[in-house]
Amino acid sequence: MTVEIGIRPLSGKAGRAAFVDLGRRFAAELPNAVPQLRSEQLELLDPDRNPFFGHARVQLFLAERGGRAVGRISAHIDEMALAMPAEQGFGPGTGMFGYFDAEDEAVAHALLARASEWLRAQGMTRVLGPISLSIWEEPGLLVRGQDHAPMIMMGHHPASYHGWIESAGFKPAKRLLTYDLDVTKEFPPLIARIVASGERNPRIRVRHVDKSRWQEEVETVLGILNDAWSNNWGFVPFTPAEIAYAGKKLRPLIREDLNMIAELDGRPVAFMLTFPDVNGVLQKIDGKLFPFGWVSMLRWLRFPRGSGMRVPLMGVMRDLHNSRLASQLAFMMINRIRHTAHVTYGTTRGEVGWVLEDNQGMVAIADAIQSKVNREYVIFERKLASKIAEAL
Repeated sequence: MTVEIGIRPLSGKAGRAAFVDLGRRFAAELPNAVPQLRSEQLELLDPDRNPFFGHARVQLFLAERGGRAVGRISAHIDEMALAMPAEQGFGPGTGMFGYFDAEDEAVAHALLARASEWLRAQGMTRVLGPISLSIWEEPGLLVRGQDHAPMIMMGHHPASYHGWIESAGFKPAKRLLTYDLDVTKEFPPLIARIVASGERNPRIRVRHVDKSRWQEEVETVLGILNDAWSNNWGFVPFTPAEIAYAGKKLRPLIREDLNMIAELDGRPVAFMLTFPDVNGVLQKIDGKLFPFGWVSMLRWLRFPRGSGMRVPLMGVMRDLHNSRLASQLAFMMINRIRHTAHVTYGTTRGEVGWVLEDNQGMVAIADAIQSKVNREYVIFERKLASKIAEAL
């Protein structure tokens, strides 16, 4: 006898806790997944703490079968994404799903149908996902790279989810790549010459981020980001509240000597952020700060020796796009970070990404420094038929 799958909406503190705890249960059963801090996961879903909710509508759903929780999904609408041009990925009528976990294909289809139904009732005509919750957090479903642990702020999903989402009628909309880099190796001679030329150029200054004027630096970096990425697929600008929130959340992870701002004639025109991979210590403490995990975390935060490094974001102002200077600045920043990570922190491996598959400039840079694709994510899409169209 087939047991019916029930899907119910969640709300409030208890609902968010049930949603997070189910996700943690799925992650604990997945090879190479890294347990995250439960408090951080709860905060991201809290409308009173995450400024994403200031411009978004979010509904969480839990799937149950025979009295047992067997899946979860979020459905959400970002008002700022709706205001973006449709050719950039979002635009009018585009809702999203995220935080997708399912025990089997039947549960997956039921969850995707329920999220789509909610979005359609809100007036949406298209759904993209998984995006959890913001495009700046964990976009895409992992379809290649399950054989190794993810780095900080990267999703990790079973290979089975790919087929289940496609069999529910979703098609790939965009592929996102991450690149693995051996930071113990010097760059190829041509790139080394480009870097050396930039270092001799008196117009160029590549400097560390200065945490003594933290808020100013955050605004500089995100100001460049909002300009540099403004024509990219999936771009949604940061709000002032999100800038302040990101600055507060990221500060403990920021090492001044691993984060760069490039100036041209005294004007900040490019940046590169690098995060030590906290997932290594989270795996060691099983994602739990108490009773003793906080000791390991505090020691790691003071000096993350031996950690892998991830470059999650970089950008060059639009007026320099498609110029030789743009790639030169990128090579200069990557080279400094590579050298510091290896010599100062004992790092052997770095990861750059995500990178849009059709971002020719970044793909060319990644190829030039001899990095290799090690993880691939896919954002899927599906049209949402209206009730009238379905009736016809």
